[in-house]
Amino acid sequence: MDIKKIIYWITTLGVCGMFLFSATMYFTKYDMVKGFFEMLNYPTYIIYPLAILKVLGIAMILWRKSNWLTEWAYAGFFFDAILATAAHENAGHGFGLSHIAIPVILVSYFLGKTVRK
Repeated sequence: MDIKKIIYWITTLGVCGMFLFSATMYFTKYDMVKGFFEMLNYPTYIIYPLAILKVLGIAMILWRKSNWLTEWAYAGFFFDAILATAAHENAGHGFGLSHIAIPVILVSYFLGKTVRK
């Protein structure tokens, strides 16, 4: 197996794992997540829709039947990670999972373009 393909699958599963963990937290630990959103001055009504979109994004990245939807899923994950990083930095939380997510998303996205041709 090609090394690019191995790295692609490791990063893709890493992206999916991070966002699945996040979505699971949104569904199962709503009160805790609500407290985080309030602390970061985000509206709490977006918690469940955001969790649903994360699950749908994971499905689109793994399914890859529609290039358009896959592109949107990666874009959504990238912007979610960027905004989460900015919010945590602004709150003074320091280094976290969102910092790791950004390069992993980029590697998965760009390697996916070459590996899946």
